[in-house]
Amino acid sequence: MVTLTYPGVYIEELSSGVHTITGVATSIAAFVGWAPQGPVNEAILVQSWSDFQTQFGGLSAGNYLGYAVNQFFGNGGQQAYIVRLAWTDAATASSVSHPIGGSLSLFATSPGGWGNALQVIVTSQPGNANKFSLQVIQVISPTSSKTLESYNNLSVSANDPNNVVAVINNDSQYLTFVSPTSTQAAAPSTNPTSNAIPGPRLISASPTASGTLAPTQYFYQVSALYGTLESLPSNELSITTTTTGSVTLTWTAPTFQGQSPTGYRVYRAATSGTESGFLVPSPATVTTFADSGATLTTGQPVAPQLLSGGSDGTVLNPNDGNFENALNLSGSPGSNGVHLLDRVPIFNLLCVPGESDAATIQALQLYCANNRAFYIVDSPQLATTQNLIANGPIGTTSGQLDTGTSLSGQYSINSAYYYPWVSAPDPLFGNRPALFPPCGFVSGIYAATDAALGVWKAPAGIDASLSGISGLQTVLTDLENGSLNTQAVNCLRQFRVYGDVVWGARTLQGADQAGSQWKYVPIRRFALFLESSLYEGTQWVVFEPNDERLWGQIRLNIGAFMQGLFLQGAFQGTSPTQAYFVKCDAENNPQSSIDQGIVTILVGFAPLYPAEFVVIQIQQMAGQLQA
Repeated sequence: MVTLTYPGVYIEELSSGVHTITGVATSIAAFVGWAPQGPVNEAILVQSWSDFQTQFGGLSAGNYLGYAVNQFFGNGGQQAYIVRLAWTDAATASSVSHPIGGSLSLFATSPGGWGNALQVIVTSQPGNANKFSLQVIQVISPTSSKTLESYNNLSVSANDPNNVVAVINNDSQYLTFVSPTSTQAAAPSTNPTSNAIPGPRLISASPTASGTLAPTQYFYQVSALYGTLESLPSNELSITTTTTGSVTLTWTAPTFQGQSPTGYRVYRAATSGTESGFLVPSPATVTTFADSGATLTTGQPVAPQLLSGGSDGTVLNPNDGNFENALNLSGSPGSNGVHLLDRVPIFNLLCVPGESDAATIQALQLYCANNRAFYIVDSPQLATTQNLIANGPIGTTSGQLDTGTSLSGQYSINSAYYYPWVSAPDPLFGNRPALFPPCGFVSGIYAATDAALGVWKAPAGIDASLSGISGLQTVLTDLENGSLNTQAVNCLRQFRVYGDVVWGARTLQGADQAGSQWKYVPIRRFALFLESSLYEGTQWVVFEPNDERLWGQIRLNIGAFMQGLFLQGAFQGTSPTQAYFVKCDAENNPQSSIDQGIVTILVGFAPLYPAEFVVIQIQQMAGQLQA
């Protein structure tokens, strides 16, 4: 309000009361399962297959997660959250010694044997002993490696903006100075305080020198060469000196992936140290050389260090006890397992590739119902057409087909069931065909359909063709498809003209006998879209004065959102009054509700039902006379 003090004209800007409601995303998938690498304490967003490969290691033989994510992106998916499950016996690789000095150990950013292939090379900056660079190398073979990350101008000073601990903990995808199993925050460290990089420096590629030596002043390490790759130094090292200054080093010669070293480098620290060094296998090698005791120079690398001690632990596969426990369906919100999805802004589709345990499916259905998400359920690989016709959608119990547990209970409206499994080339085995659960392919179809036609369009039909497959586990007939469809089993079909397509769009409450208003996938998913969009778009209402003015603004804003959907063809009806309504007035907000701080908004819509059955009536025109 403008303060009126002088005679004249005043300009005042008034709020229009318009709060635009934007539709939420509808096809952000969440995949849960075992992967060889990646964080286990948060759900990670990936936006491409290469992004998944970088963070979670790509495909893994005998496990469906990587394949399902690949199939999702290959069939039209755009965004996915990944929840990596790991069992309690998985171990995190770490540096045996301290490449930055002091007591700072480096860890891989997540548990798993993948960290054992990480090598760290620290190189001091020429002319400035206070600065150094750090490279993260992935060891691929004895003669091959790949640089993953490179950091320059680092410092061990806690006051330096390029403090190595702060930089690595915040920027590196592969290394951290804080153990992933630690509950302590990753903060910059004041240790070490030395103004130079501690640790050994390279003497020479050929360990020969001359002069006098005071051997007690130095600490030696030996590193083995495999072509262009340098392995970790040996800690099985003994030193013998002579009065003339020659030094005899005896160490254990390592082998790397069955190959013997082609040479060695000797490293020396400025003072005798208590470093634990590195353990390498036999046999022993003896080299005698002279060390002049010259001052160590900058610009030389610290002996490269290979992380070790990482272990995958128990590889988790769907439908075993460890996998179900790792899912942590009964855990506290946001803790671990599937509950890591509690902390993401939104996810719409849930896939647990290959999971067919009946009790677990029921628990996941409840989880999706509580999070306005939709669960794509895989049929068991052992299921047959006859099983499903006789029993309807079935899961497994203790590895056996379960015909007694219903998958069509109270919370099944937020899930759909797909059969059969899909045959597709397996890149890890020469692209020979292998069977995969359908959820990865189907979730990609969901995403592609949403993007092209809207969430109100059924993700099925001749346009819902499966990409990257070589066939189906079972080829169904029309009669078999008809028997399964009426029991809410969505079939994947093979047609001569259209290829392999999704040929069903019913929720798990879509059986004919159920008579549910949420029979169809597009209607249920559209309702979830409306719920989430209106939930996000009406947060501004909280704490506003609850009166006619507020109700009018609510009707205006929600009405504008619904009208936009009507113009896109999301509803039945030829006019807005036939398609939707928004009610927020004194009738559904009596004084008793106002006194309790409650404002009630009623939104109705006329959904579009998919044309599931097309009936063509043909009649013979008899007795027609020619003109």
